[in-house]
Amino acid sequence: MKRPEFERIALLLQGGGALGAYQGGVYQALAEADIHPTCIAGISIGAINAAIIAGNAPERRVEALRAFWEQITTPLGLASLLPYMIDAQSCNDDFSRGMINQTYAFATMVGGALGFFTPRHMPPFLYPNGRIEKKSFYDVSPLRETLDRMVDFDRLNSGEMRFSVGAVNVRSGNFEYFDTTTHTIRPEHIMASGALPPGFPAVEIDGEYYWDGGLVSNTPLQWILDSKPREDTLAFQVDLWSAKGELPGDLPGLDLRQKDIRFSSRTRANTDGFKRTQRLRRALDRLFQMVPEGTISDDDLEMKLLQGEADQKVYNIVHLIYRAKAYESSSKDYEFSRTTMEDHWACGYNDTRHTLSHPEILDRPTTPDGVVTFDLA
Repeated sequence: MKRPEFERIALLLQGGGALGAYQGGVYQALAEADIHPTCIAGISIGAINAAIIAGNAPERRVEALRAFWEQITTPLGLASLLPYMIDAQSCNDDFSRGMINQTYAFATMVGGALGFFTPRHMPPFLYPNGRIEKKSFYDVSPLRETLDRMVDFDRLNSGEMRFSVGAVNVRSGNFEYFDTTTHTIRPEHIMASGALPPGFPAVEIDGEYYWDGGLVSNTPLQWILDSKPREDTLAFQVDLWSAKGELPGDLPGLDLRQKDIRFSSRTRANTDGFKRTQRLRRALDRLFQMVPEGTISDDDLEMKLLQGEADQKVYNIVHLIYRAKAYESSSKDYEFSRTTMEDHWACGYNDTRHTLSHPEILDRPTTPDGVVTFDLA
């Protein structure tokens, strides 16, 4: 496809554990359409996917993503025995498929994921005080080895693509972005963004400890909307949790619904708020164009502040949202079976292909606020 006429193309990747394979399918479809992001941001599993994309040459990115997802969905322990115990081909109804998924999720809980995390030898409360093993159920050192092997951090930090990941400072509770314009990104920045307690331990960075950014905001949309200098932007927002859903009728349904709501991070509310803000910025810009040159002095700080907020930038925000199947439960974010991974990947690929078949997503907005959102899948 012809490169869209925007100053930047942003890829924004939400957190969601095993659901992150959906983002791999999204990126494959974008790459096949020759749409390559100039900046990328991620939270949790989105941070890992983002690092693999930014840390590889364009022609190797899809291959590297596939390699990562095939690695972490390689059956271990109990999971390696399940194909011999269950005839998945004959389980086509939602109840049977749900039971299979739950079984694989349990296998991940007790066996971990290859190259990602492994369970501690003992429960955390059995370790002496002060030991890192006392602070989480899983050891994530395999993830560091995977990142060192699959991500070229020199390329990631080169400025070829702006890169950012979000994490939460454990002591202050503040949400922070680690960005290549302000930081030299290392494996620990990626790991911190996905350090969801109590499963994973906090990650130390320069004397401070960080947890998963999804504890505060699981969607990096605000990063691109607030970043400066502001630029005309085509943003692909890839969400793994859908804010919309049905009224649950039982306790498992309640657990799933609250998880969807919590991790969807009010994406649409943030988008609506940004539309209002951008309309004010454009109105301010038109007003300042009516002010005679030289009227505003350098000492008029209030007017200078308003001038700094005025612009005529435009934004297309394309939502790609994974809609969970009826058989998926609240364990869907740690169900690392190969079959489910392939399903998620295919959904992301097909949703993106369908969305790209609508050429209007690549047209510059002409609305009064200069912002258009799309959810075509």
